[in-house]
Amino acid sequence: MSQINSKEKKMKKIFVMMTVACMAFAMPSQAQVKFGLKGGLNLTAITTDGNSDGISNKAGFFAGPTVKFTLPVVGLSVDGSALYDQRNAKIKGTDQTLKVQSIQIPINVRYGVGLSSIVNVFAFAGPQFGFNIGDKTKLLDDMSTWKLKSSSISGNVGIGATVFSKLQITANYNFQLSKTSEVEYQIGGNTESGKLNFNSWQLGLGYFF
Repeated sequence: MSQINSKEKKMKKIFVMMTVACMAFAMPSQAQVKFGLKGGLNLTAITTDGNSDGISNKAGFFAGPTVKFTLPVVGLSVDGSALYDQRNAKIKGTDQTLKVQSIQIPINVRYGVGLSSIVNVFAFAGPQFGFNIGDKTKLLDDMSTWKLKSSSISGNVGIGATVFSKLQITANYNFQLSKTSEVEYQIGGNTESGKLNFNSWQLGLGYFF
């Protein structure tokens, strides 16, 4: 367990350093800045310690403002967003629904290639910082309670395309790097806990002004 916690701490440090580096790159006065809006679909896979038994995943969504810095290096840019993010899951055999509501701040480094004067394709990766704004605890049944952490760190890896320098389409995988929540079970008078993971495939659509 200590080794897992140590690895998580190392990953957090790496992604924080990446964030600082991204922002430092974005500072030059030659950088071009574009503002926009983006939104999309969360296809979340919620599992408990690697086991999804008892959980039926449901689609969620995200939406919010975004900004892109095109750097004075061919093909390189950085984007950041502030997104309202909702992810859902239904507990099988009950009418209980887990709803995770948060503000997510992804910061991605992008490398793009122009296929024509109309279309640019790119790949991106970077850290994402989440802050819970919904319920932190929820009683699932008489034996178990769900507890959500106040903040979390995850990572993004994805691809996308920009059309006419304004319309953007993306697809990415968002994976957790820190513990987001856990379920506590009452078994034989003892309390045991299991980790909940909220990894998600995301499809997004954005527009830059």
